[in-house]
Amino acid sequence: MQANVGIVDRIVRIVIGLVLIAYAIPIGFSATGWNWIGWIGIVPLLTAVFGYCPAYRLIGLSTCSRR
Repeated sequence: MQANVGIVDRIVRIVIGLVLIAYAIPIGFSATGWNWIGWIGIVPLLTAVFGYCPAYRLIGLSTCSRR
């Protein structure tokens, strides 16, 4: 499993993941019937932590700098 998520991409994924999870918990957002969708924020958080995105692998994309 080779890293394919760069540093800027990781930061963006962390921010998006935290906002989605905040929506699920309703911190600062009103409670609606759709708050469960915010739990999808776990996916970008995990891909940021591990630095690997399976979807990037499928389409042959990498945002990491070349080593």
